[in-house]
Amino acid sequence: MLYNTECIKPEDFKPQRFESDHEITLRGKKIPYHTVSEDNVFYSKDGKPEASIFSYSYFRSDVKDTRNRPVCFAYNGGPGSGSYFVHAGFLAPRRVVYGEPDRPTAFGPYEVQDNPDCLLDDADLVICDAIGTGNGMLIDEDKKADYLGIEQDGEAFIAFIERWLKKYNRTMSPKYLIGESYGCTRNATIVGIGANGGRERSYGVSFDGVVNIGNTITVGKYFGEGLYVEPSVIGFPTYAGVNWYHHRPTNQTVKEFVMEAKKFADTEYMLALYKGESLSDEEKAHIIDKVTYYTGVSKEYLIRNGLKIDDDNYRQEVLKKEGKAVSRYDGRMTRPLAEPEVFEAKHNLFDDATADRYETYFYAVETGEIFPDLNIKMDRPYITSHSYWKNWDKEEKMGVTGLKLRDAMTRRPGMRTFFANGWFDLCTEFGYVFHTLDHAGLPKDRTFVKGYNSGHMIYIGEDNVKELSADIRTFILGGDPTKG
Repeated sequence: MLYNTECIKPEDFKPQRFESDHEITLRGKKIPYHTVSEDNVFYSKDGKPEASIFSYSYFRSDVKDTRNRPVCFAYNGGPGSGSYFVHAGFLAPRRVVYGEPDRPTAFGPYEVQDNPDCLLDDADLVICDAIGTGNGMLIDEDKKADYLGIEQDGEAFIAFIERWLKKYNRTMSPKYLIGESYGCTRNATIVGIGANGGRERSYGVSFDGVVNIGNTITVGKYFGEGLYVEPSVIGFPTYAGVNWYHHRPTNQTVKEFVMEAKKFADTEYMLALYKGESLSDEEKAHIIDKVTYYTGVSKEYLIRNGLKIDDDNYRQEVLKKEGKAVSRYDGRMTRPLAEPEVFEAKHNLFDDATADRYETYFYAVETGEIFPDLNIKMDRPYITSHSYWKNWDKEEKMGVTGLKLRDAMTRRPGMRTFFANGWFDLCTEFGYVFHTLDHAGLPKDRTFVKGYNSGHMIYIGEDNVKELSADIRTFILGGDPTKG
């Protein structure tokens, strides 16, 4: 890794550990808590450090019997993202303060508050920086192949969780995983290994439930590759959601409009794409009118693109008349289209408004507010994201992620899954949730799905963070999170 400010040669590496004590008022009651932030190191057979998952553990300190107290392990995704979004965004006892989601600037002042929606009164929290992300480290660069890949990452995590549970005497506690984006792939891989065993050994850990924020679990390979479904149909519900947010073509709620659009996409639109040039002029005109109504793209775009919608250039099309593009991560957020148009189309596709507005905000709060609060003092670069994923080993001997999750839920009777997705998430579109539910064979009585008036990071916005936190609380306490 380039530009290190701390020597990380295996022979020089020293694990770090920091502790602190605090108090927070939640739902009218003072909650004392203790924190431990530490390296969790993996060693070679000859005792040399190879890699570390860095964890931030929050323990409610006035609980004497923890056998029935849930513990939640949480992380972001990428693969390659540090946990600073879920940490500073909605899980930590201190979190960012949200104003208008489409922030006018990426610069401060950044506001922080005691988190009134923190889950710590009902569950202990372990926020995790994966290997090579955040404060997590790949100490021996020659060991990339052992840690960086779908199954390698999952097995490293379940090994870490198993050790953490024994270390803090929590093997009897209810256990939950909270993953965002690629963190959902990690969720499925971890529980799959827990149910079926890993590459060389099995693990004595089972999980009561998983929370998937921004779904990347599919019945295809590698985040949906290999699905025999037209991508325009899969993405259609999200296109409708983004169009509803910006243009309000109807008085329906976003859920009503999205589900109506999905019904059209699953029937008339899918058939029209199959028929292609055999469509009559009247049929084609009808389809174009309906697709324009639901998604907000122009008739000219549909004709030029063979009635299909590309999920990338949709972001540049839906607000084209207003001179704006919408964010991949959150369709509520916008940026100006660049001129001339050929430059916008060629160079600006991944100039994303969400990253522009929020990455520096969350980084500032994580490192400038939360770390000092946790008594973390070390000269180690905090890696918001890394590019190891470009060489990520995608071999999946255990099967695709939907199969892994199904295996875990069937082999662990009682295990539950909660899919939480934003209606305006153009990164992990809601259609993949619908498709997974229709084809993965997940037990329906133990699988819960809810849409939110948000994007990929559901918790952006005060109303959203309150709703998501309340629903996760309901879920880990054994209730139905969709009834809130």
